[in-house]
Amino acid sequence: QVQLVESGGGLVQPGGSLRLSCAASGSIFSIVAMGWYRRGSGKQRELVARVTSGGSVDYADSVKGRFTISRDGAKKTVYLQMNSLQPEDTDVYYCNGYIYSSKSTWDSYWGQGTQVTVSS
Repeated sequence: QVQLVESGGGLVQPGGSLRLSCAASGSIFSIVAMGWYRRGSGKQRELVARVTSGGSVDYADSVKGRFTISRDGAKKTVYLQMNSLQPEDTDVYYCNGYIYSSKSTWDSYWGQGTQVTVSS
C-alpha cells in the first residue's frame, strides 16, 4: 500500500507564511510527480503546484511568485512553501503523487488533506 501523509496546515494571518509537507511511504518503486491541489470552488480539485522527478515545476497563476514547491527524492517528500498568504488561499490542501508501486501499475494517490485558513 502507498500512503501520503501531509502536515503543516493551520491558521495564519494575511501576509503570513506556512510550509506544507507530504511524505510518501509504502511499496514505492518510482515517483513520477508529486504536487499539491486544493478543493477550490469547482467540482474538481485545482492544481496549486506540481514537481516532477526531473525537477520540472508548474504553478497555478494565482500562486506564482508567492508559493514554492520543492522535493526531497531520498525522503520521498514534497514541500510547499506558501508566502504572502491571502484569505482567498483558505482551503483544504491535498497532496498528490503519481507513483509506480508493487502493484506494478502507475496510480494517482491522494493524502487526507490539510486545512489552511488565512484570517485576521
